[in-house]
Amino acid sequence: MNARSFEPELRDDCSRCAALCCVALAFDKSDMFAMDKPSGAPCRFLGASLGCTIHDRREQRGFRGCMHYSCLGAGQRVTQEIFDGRSWKDDKSLLEPMMEAFRGMRLVHDLLLLMNEAAKLPLEPQERREHQRLCTELRPAEGWTKVSLDEFERGARPSEIRRFLSSLKSTAARQQEQAKQATGRAR
Repeated sequence: MNARSFEPELRDDCSRCAALCCVALAFDKSDMFAMDKPSGAPCRFLGASLGCTIHDRREQRGFRGCMHYSCLGAGQRVTQEIFDGRSWKDDKSLLEPMMEAFRGMRLVHDLLLLMNEAAKLPLEPQERREHQRLCTELRPAEGWTKVSLDEFERGARPSEIRRFLSSLKSTAARQQEQAKQATGRAR
């Protein structure tokens, strides 16, 4: 987390993660992935130290999907904050709970990214207050736990946040129109 704002970094840091994307995510053989992989199965290219053994050759080996994927920092956050640096690799009983927490934290980070973008809009005072209230829900003062992530994911909050974001479409369109007009006047 950024110490000044207590905002989680929405960037991957694979060195602090337990390779959760390489084990939790499923993918189908396609132009993005050279093989099928079910959720919960480690990728065959995941090394013993939880690093990718074909990292510098992913595109040539048919794994462009890996190159374009970002968990927005959810993996390291689950590994470090919720599981105190422990890994499913050392304790197989952690695999399922880590995958569940990863799924929930990915949702939180996806919504945080969208809310960060919404904050850049010229929000009305009421919209700004609602934005702040919902952001507080995404950044609980006591932090996230396996239980709170599960409750969040299964609860009404994600839908409430998505409805709020959808309600900003006209605000975003208005801002785009104003930017076009400003560009036209500058010419």
